[in-house]
Amino acid sequence: MPAKSDLTERMAGWLAGRWSSFGLFALLGAVVGTGQAPLGLVWLAVAALALGFALFALVPAPRAAAWRGWAMGAGYVVSTMFWIVEPFFVDPWRHGFLAPIALAAHAGGFALFWAMAFGLAAWFGRGRVQRALWGAVLLAAVEMLRSHLWTGFPWALIGHIWVGHPQMHLAALGGPHLLTLFTTLVAAIPVVFGTRRAALGVLAALAVLALPVPYGLWRLGQEVESRAPATVRLVQPNAAQHLKWQEEMIPVFFERSLALSAEPPEGPMPDLVVWPETSLAYLLAPGNGTAQVVADAAQGATVVVGLQRREGTAARNSLAVITPGADVTGYYNKSHLVPFGEYMPGARWLGSWMPGGIAESAMSGFVPGNGLRLIDLGEGLGQVLPLICYEAIFAEEIIAAPRPGWILHITNDAWFGRISGPYQHLAQARLRAVEQGVPVLRAANTGVSAVIDAQGRVLDSLPLGEAGYLDVALPPRLAATPPYRIWGDWGMLVLLLLAGTVLCVARAASKPVDPTGPSE
Repeated sequence: MPAKSDLTERMAGWLAGRWSSFGLFALLGAVVGTGQAPLGLVWLAVAALALGFALFALVPAPRAAAWRGWAMGAGYVVSTMFWIVEPFFVDPWRHGFLAPIALAAHAGGFALFWAMAFGLAAWFGRGRVQRALWGAVLLAAVEMLRSHLWTGFPWALIGHIWVGHPQMHLAALGGPHLLTLFTTLVAAIPVVFGTRRAALGVLAALAVLALPVPYGLWRLGQEVESRAPATVRLVQPNAAQHLKWQEEMIPVFFERSLALSAEPPEGPMPDLVVWPETSLAYLLAPGNGTAQVVADAAQGATVVVGLQRREGTAARNSLAVITPGADVTGYYNKSHLVPFGEYMPGARWLGSWMPGGIAESAMSGFVPGNGLRLIDLGEGLGQVLPLICYEAIFAEEIIAAPRPGWILHITNDAWFGRISGPYQHLAQARLRAVEQGVPVLRAANTGVSAVIDAQGRVLDSLPLGEAGYLDVALPPRLAATPPYRIWGDWGMLVLLLLAGTVLCVARAASKPVDPTGPSE
């Protein structure tokens, strides 16, 4: 029987081959993605990530390691974000052919971050242990980088797999990126123990995974602030995206939202009625017919509606507040827009040289608002932070706003399909509650509408793809401000710098132990 060292050498040679191991790394990346909602196979995801680090550590050549990282990243992105094709099938005859192109570009582009992490880890690391640890630190770093670079896209971060588990509460200390670093370091632990002590390495990783559990359980019992009782009705009209803007369907969905708003409650009368993003398709102005009809349906409650509107020459994706007297007392304009979905990046540059019709199309997107801000909904409801759809995924932008009494998230997740996207969006809203220590109430056009308490627990929800409403008592916020609100991502940056410094010292103290190895 071959010695373990011989098997390791053979495995290393196979892994460094040009294409032979690409499929394995892509498969491992896809399995890591099963930890995300809706599957939530956390232990399988961590095991796949650990195996990925163990195999990557056998590839000493930076170029070969980078290609393996790219394959693993591509598998992960396809597994977690395949919903990116859904918007192209709203009108499949016009845009369906673009779906595979979009998925390939999305996966290939974001996989470059994984390639960067694996390639640099192989370059910095001397020996398998150092490569694995560098890989863990650098993968967390590039996940943080993609959350900020080019307006950022922190969707399906590795650390999001812990939503719904006690480990999730680490986000109260260091946000989503601390969760990612925790996950990647745990996955690298078995490599530290080596193949001869593999069982001990697995036990050590499990022990470290359990360390945050007492903190998470303690946090579930933290003291909350007292608040006046208030009831909020979340309206879910279930307007399918391919029907929503058809002329004959606009009044159907409007009447449905009115009927859901007017439904007699089983308990206290609602103090606030919330309609989801872009749910109002009619002109809204103080005292006009639309505002009056909406206010009448709410029967004395304040109403928050999502709508598209014009502000001078600027198109806005907005939230409006309608009083019981049919006055429109304020608007919030969505600040962080979706590139290519709500605006065309570089539109001004494109418009300067493209033909008129194409230039006009490129310039016809929404104009962003002036940043996140609180709005006052009056006695009982208090100060609320409004978020429209995509804005709920940016933890670092939310902590830059004043701490609200609660977060109101209106969204149209019909764009994301019915398989994974809406559930991943909901999971991120739960994480925002943990990071802020405040409840999150979300009204989603097709679901999932939900009330989330300040500890990230879903207290009630409406299923995906159903019309209905929720009458919920507004939960209190935590009395203590979570540390993440105080130091933000600076704490994570310090951790990454410390980890990098320790690994640099270890590298300087060690001697090269690997040959150059084959390259691509």
